[in-house]
Amino acid sequence: MWQIRAFTFCLILILSDWCVFADEHNHKYNDREEVVLWMNTVGPYHNRQETYAYFSLPFCSGAKQSISHYHETLSEALQGVELEFSGYEIDFKVDVSPTVICMIDLTIDKVKAFTYAVKNQYWYQMYIDGLPIWGEVGKKDEHEEKYYIFTHKRFEIGYNGKQIVDVVLHNEKRELLTPGAKIKFSYEVNWKPNSVEFKNRFDKYLDPKFFQHRIHWFSIFNSFMMVIFLVGLVSMILMRTLRKDYARYSKDEEIDDMERDLGDEYGWKQVHGDVFRTPPHALVFSAMIGAGSQLISVVLGVILFAIVGELYTERGSMLSTAIFVYAATSPVNGYFGGSLYARLGGRMWIRQMIVSAFMVPVFVCGTAFFINFIAIGYHASRAIPFGTMIAVTCICIFVVLPLTLAGTVVGRNLDGQPDHPCRVNAVPRPIPEKKWFMEPTIIILLGGVLPFGSIFIEMYFIFTSFWAYKIYYVYGFMLLVFTILMVVTVCVTIVCTYFLLNAEDYRWQWTSFMSAASTSIYVYAYSFYYFFFKTKMYGLFQTAFYFGYMALFSGALGIICGTVGYLGTSVFVRKIYSNVKID
Repeated sequence: MWQIRAFTFCLILILSDWCVFADEHNHKYNDREEVVLWMNTVGPYHNRQETYAYFSLPFCSGAKQSISHYHETLSEALQGVELEFSGYEIDFKVDVSPTVICMIDLTIDKVKAFTYAVKNQYWYQMYIDGLPIWGEVGKKDEHEEKYYIFTHKRFEIGYNGKQIVDVVLHNEKRELLTPGAKIKFSYEVNWKPNSVEFKNRFDKYLDPKFFQHRIHWFSIFNSFMMVIFLVGLVSMILMRTLRKDYARYSKDEEIDDMERDLGDEYGWKQVHGDVFRTPPHALVFSAMIGAGSQLISVVLGVILFAIVGELYTERGSMLSTAIFVYAATSPVNGYFGGSLYARLGGRMWIRQMIVSAFMVPVFVCGTAFFINFIAIGYHASRAIPFGTMIAVTCICIFVVLPLTLAGTVVGRNLDGQPDHPCRVNAVPRPIPEKKWFMEPTIIILLGGVLPFGSIFIEMYFIFTSFWAYKIYYVYGFMLLVFTILMVVTVCVTIVCTYFLLNAEDYRWQWTSFMSAASTSIYVYAYSFYYFFFKTKMYGLFQTAFYFGYMALFSGALGIICGTVGYLGTSVFVRKIYSNVKID
């Protein structure tokens, strides 16, 4: 009974996090109703992920102490969002004349803190009704080597009916940072009617000139033409080659056994007794196929939700959706991984199910745990609270694991019987020597070149949106590029597998998976180029965060491509061997 209650609790936790609208509830206000200004984080402009609590700098808050509502979602905690009430008194449609917040005595420590922030180009982020606002902490006088801090915030808030549709912050009144000086912080609020519709209020944060640049359209067109060319080439080469192979093998069947033994036989038919042999490390292999199938479902689901629901307009909604979809698609993992392991003759299916269920969460949590130590050392807001870790662990144990178990049981019963078109020989056939470029290692390294080429340009846009201050919103482009990647991966993997089998090497399962997964090697290599030549990131925390999560991204992409490559190739292999008469 307690397992059911725990399962229900965790599912409600995910659903409540996913379905939350915003901190400001329905985004509608009556005249003179409270509008909350949230202070979020502050940090260096070039290190987007190195953020600290706003009041970690010696800023002061307003006189107001309490607010009517507040809640934090699981995704906000994971993303390092630390909303703190500003204390500013702001009411809907009520202008606020310049009002002093507080007076600060600049001690030596406070001057050092502010000077360090100004020198490193610290920016802070705030929220009003879910709309992000950014502002500079201060400015440096390059000629006189003096540092100034902005002390006055002027908010221009646009409203349409009962809804806030625009917020503009003006930083004014520079004050020189001098020990012993007294400076006062102040703010004012001006309300202005605005014709922008509520559904379009996030358009000002988007950058159509960047994301819909001609080079973006050209890259999509170029990748699409690559798909057409590659599919046509694969179809022409393989169909012609296979037709000749079928004709030759049919002719061989007409000669007697003596002539066949004396003849020079070669090709993919010679390994028919070993091609369906269970690959080494079948448990890990099937677990990776299960995890990859689930990740494919997650990517497609999140992209479709983002296209339909415009998830970028709500804080934390993208991560909340990803968590929900990942938990909900756990049966996909169990079905594909469990059924494949059963067809391969595996008997330790419970162990396989556990490995399959926790493979991705362990790598993600392990990387996050490592970075969390650095974040704690930096006192950064990216440090994940202990309670959030417990919540994620509960989701994995009480939601992901049971659903994976259910999918595994269904998969083993419905699709777990081996039905190979060829019987497997008792003794493995020796693999003949072949040219160096036909070795599996070379095929694996070359297999990821074309898939990476099909997504190369899109990687730049995705990296820029995540590591810089741009909101990615062209999810239609992403869906198209993802589809192109899948098609290119399948075509390339089929060609690689055919060459391998034609060289009488039957080790195609792992080779097909790894040749497609090698795309991740080139993506990770590109991340090094992007870090050193396209960004100005610095420091241990930002570097560890960047390369840690880029390793996760590349690894997940590799599992996805490898799964697609193997599934597509397995259909091809079964097809060609089922169309040949095997004695």
